Amino acid sequence: MSTSQPALSRLGPSGTKPAAEGDLGALARILRSASGRLGAHLGGLYLLAGDPPVLHLTMTLGAGRQFTRPWERVGLAAPIPVADAVREGRLVWVGGAAELARRYPRVAVAMPYAFCLAAIPLATRQRPYGAVFLFWPAAHPAELSKQELDLLMELARGLTGELERAERAGRPARPGPKPLGVSTERASALSAMTARLPEGFCAIDQRGLLTVVTERAADLLGEPADRLIGARPWVALPWLRDPVYEDRYRAAVISGQPTSFVALRPPDRWLSFRLFPDVSGLTLRISDAEVAEHELEAFETAASPDIPTRAGVLYHILHLAGALTEAVSVQDVVSMISDQIVPAFGGQAVAVLLAESGRLRIVGHRGYPPGLVDQYDSTPLTAATPGVQALTNPVPAFFETRAELERLYPGRRETQDGMAAWAYLPLVVSGRLIGTCVLAFAEPHRFTVDERAVLTALGGLIAQALDRARLYDTKLSLAHGLQESLLPHALPVVPGLETTVRYLPCTDGMDIGGDFYDLIRIDDDTAAIVIGDVEGHNVHAAALMGQIRTAVHAFATADADPSTVLGRTNRLLFELGTTLLASCAYLRIDLSQRVVRLANAGHPPPLLCTDGRVHVLRPHNGMVLNVEPTACYPVTRIELPIGSTMALYTDGLVEEPGVDLDHVLDGLGSTFARCGGEPLEQVADTLIDHAERSRHRTDDIALLLVRSVRR
Repeated sequence: MSTSQPALSRLGPSGTKPAAEGDLGALARILRSASGRLGAHLGGLYLLAGDPPVLHLTMTLGAGRQFTRPWERVGLAAPIPVADAVREGRLVWVGGAAELARRYPRVAVAMPYAFCLAAIPLATRQRPYGAVFLFWPAAHPAELSKQELDLLMELARGLTGELERAERAGRPARPGPKPLGVSTERASALSAMTARLPEGFCAIDQRGLLTVVTERAADLLGEPADRLIGARPWVALPWLRDPVYEDRYRAAVISGQPTSFVALRPPDRWLSFRLFPDVSGLTLRISDAEVAEHELEAFETAASPDIPTRAGVLYHILHLAGALTEAVSVQDVVSMISDQIVPAFGGQAVAVLLAESGRLRIVGHRGYPPGLVDQYDSTPLTAATPGVQALTNPVPAFFETRAELERLYPGRRETQDGMAAWAYLPLVVSGRLIGTCVLAFAEPHRFTVDERAVLTALGGLIAQALDRARLYDTKLSLAHGLQESLLPHALPVVPGLETTVRYLPCTDGMDIGGDFYDLIRIDDDTAAIVIGDVEGHNVHAAALMGQIRTAVHAFATADADPSTVLGRTNRLLFELGTTLLASCAYLRIDLSQRVVRLANAGHPPPLLCTDGRVHVLRPHNGMVLNVEPTACYPVTRIELPIGSTMALYTDGLVEEPGVDLDHVLDGLGSTFARCGGEPLEQVADTLIDHAERSRHRTDDIALLLVRSVRR
């Protein structure tokens, strides 16, 4: 098995005939055998299919669809173990509930049970096939043993080899319409013995269906055995429909450990239920229970047959809701829906529509051919289209076939989008209908009662996330607009100097920073450079940044030396009455002598690259601005020969939590030494590359490069 990330675009030859269900038998035997040797009680096989590629749950071991339905289709970007395993090309091990909550909080919310999990990619050097996963009871050690690790690698090699052989034979394994259940068949001759016991016994298979009900169990449950066999207990017995009871059943299956509960069989008979799971299903032991009077309140249950929700539905909603809470911008919401929600329901595409100024506006979409959805943008809200109807009607609309949609909207362009089924979910916030979310399916799709309930609930959650994201986008746009107006739109041209600048806002939060920079042409032979950073990330910091930049510019053009410029700026901050501090470096460049005079108010030291060697310019620093009104700022003289390059930057480029600043400067200096002689734009890109790749920047970054060239 390759440990490097495979090319996800290579999904094998198209047009080949998919394997029949019987062709999965070899894969099932390998999975069943390995799980037995490893002591795992649940497992499954995912295969990659589709464009874009999605992980499809193709085979399950020891778990029915009531558990796996939310995970039957998983986008590669989903933050769950199997997606991480395929995306990163490595084994993912989760050694218990605490680790699951820390690393995969959304999965932990949807599966709040104790278990250990391993996910292993199935891939060759040429292409990825998918992943296999296994569950162990919570009693398993937090770490895999060497023997278990070897068996897992053997399992991955065996499954990958079988998948490769099937593909070479022209019959590649492909996911079916639903996962194939793999069970362990075990004969039993216990009927006579159990009939003699005072307790009742039932067998429940991987699908949650009763397969054996003893005579005593039927008597305790109050229903004939032939009516119970083939049904789920909480469906056949209305008084067991409380989601709490189903949750205990789910806990036993997922955790692989016994669970129990006490329930009231109307009108007044209390029964004790103990569930004992293994890879093939559960054994349910039922007996009479004695419940004290003061305990009755704790065991109250709703015996109504009309309870609308089930534990599986609730956990499905919690999982998908968790994904939406991480969305920040409108495009984040659209991406979350596309990556997490659409694959979970087997959809092909999504579009998010909003009502603005009497017209339909499409704010985001995924999965449709380029240009197809854009033609519906700006449709008047008076038009008779399914998109407009969904924007004006707070009731979800489900169309399971194209014929259903065409009956209501004959000849409309929306019916020609290449899809075969649609779900229109109204987006309602505080009683306001702000838009709709359209999920489209490539094939006719039957929306079950549970699925409609989940999608309807998700409509409200999507609406909340979208409303919050729109507010964020608006504020972010205003904040960035303010900051951009306070920074120079372009640096002036100064003969003898080549300059370039990079500015990266922080990625965490939407507050604006106080980083600033400027290049000032004083006369034909003199230029000044300033770079600084006001503490804080808010409007006050940005406003003060603008005042400092203006003050420095005024003092510089008055031909003041660097010490005087910083001293006067420092006193100005005291006169403004602000409590904010600011760091600042001011350089005055004599272009005729190629000499720089530098004064520094607590700012990170500039770097100077000359002939492939980098020097950290550590002048006699003065204290940061706005600490002491009479602070002095000594001046340091620096040679700037032709061809040398100076890098000035703010602390966002070099400060990393838990990392020594000198160590970071050494790394930055080494990079600068390697690239310092390259074109200036390329040097800037190289120095800023690490910061640009960082997903979480907690501070703004300004980088200003200055190269001495012939005039």
